[in-house]
Amino acid sequence: MKAIRLHEFGGPEVLRHEEVPVPVPGPGEVLVRVHAVGVNPPDRYAREGMPDIPPEIRPQFHLPLIPGTDVSGVVEAVAAGVKGFAVGDEVIGLLRFPTVLQSSAYAEYVTAPASDLARKLAGIDHVHAAALVMSGLTAWQFLIELGHDHPSPFQEAQHRPRELDSESTVLINGAAGGVGHLALQLAKWKGARVIAVASGAHETFLRELGADEFIDYTKERPEEVVRDVDLVLDTVGGPGSRRFLRTLKRGGSLYPVYFGQFDDEENAELGVTVTAVSVRSSGAQLAELESLVDAGKIRVAIDSTFPLADARAAHERIARGHIQGKIVLTVA
Repeated sequence: MKAIRLHEFGGPEVLRHEEVPVPVPGPGEVLVRVHAVGVNPPDRYAREGMPDIPPEIRPQFHLPLIPGTDVSGVVEAVAAGVKGFAVGDEVIGLLRFPTVLQSSAYAEYVTAPASDLARKLAGIDHVHAAALVMSGLTAWQFLIELGHDHPSPFQEAQHRPRELDSESTVLINGAAGGVGHLALQLAKWKGARVIAVASGAHETFLRELGADEFIDYTKERPEEVVRDVDLVLDTVGGPGSRRFLRTLKRGGSLYPVYFGQFDDEENAELGVTVTAVSVRSSGAQLAELESLVDAGKIRVAIDSTFPLADARAAHERIARGHIQGKIVLTVA
C-alpha cells in the first residue's frame, strides 16, 4: 500500500509518499481501507519531533513514522474478538489516542481498535466524517461530557465540563479552527450565548454558525473588552491563555486546549477554575456527534482537501495559518 512516512523530524519536506506493507489487525481490531484522513495539530508536532516539549516528558517516536489518527473508511477485515463490525461497514474513528499519539492513519489501510470506531452515517461523506473526529471529540469532552476518568498529564484537578444553558455566556478563542467552529455550535446547541474570537476574515462564517458576538483579535484584544463570561474555551492555549482570566466572572471557568502556566493561588483568589483534558478515543461519543451532524444541529467546515500523496502541501497549508474548519487528506 501507499503511505506517508517521515524518516527524520523537520518541516513538511520530510513527509514522503512510499510503498509499505499493509498492516495486520490484532485481536479486537479491524483493518480499515481508508477514504479520508483528518489532519490535526499533533500530526505537525510529531513531524517536528515535539521540540517545545521538555525532554523528560516528550513522547518517544520510532522512525520511520506514519503520522495521523483520524480516519473515515470501510472495514476490510475483522480479527478475532471483534463484535459489532463486519467487512463492508463504513466507519470513522480517532485511533488509540492519546495512548499512541500517531496511529499510522496517513495510509491506504490502517488497523483500528473496534472500541475506537463508530459507524459512519450514510448522510455524511468520508471527507466531513474524517474532519469531525479529533476536533469534534475535543470540543465534546471539554464542553459536554468527559466520558472517562483518566487524569490529565497537566494538572491534578479532574476536568469536569460545566453545564451550559440560555443563562451562560461562552467565549471561544480561535473560533474558526477545527475545534473552535465545532465548539461554537455545541455551545449554541446547549443554548448558550457565544462570543467568537478570530481574525476578521472569519466573521461571516462564524456568525452563520451562530456566534452572537464577534471580536477581531487583529483590531482589539478580547481580554480588554470582555468581562463577566461564564466560560472561556481557548483553543489556542499555551502561555498566552492566562490573559483570559480577567474576562471571567467569579465562579467562571477557563479551559485551555493547549495547557499553559497558571497560578493556583491566583485562580483561587479570582474564584475561577482552570482545567484541561487530553482528548481520548471514543466510538460511542463519535456516534453522538455524528447524530448531531446528520440532524443538521452542527456542521463540519472543510478548509481544504489534498490527496494523500500531497500531504506535504497539507502541512504547508497548516503553516500558513488562519484555517477555517479542517484540512483533510483524501485517499483514492
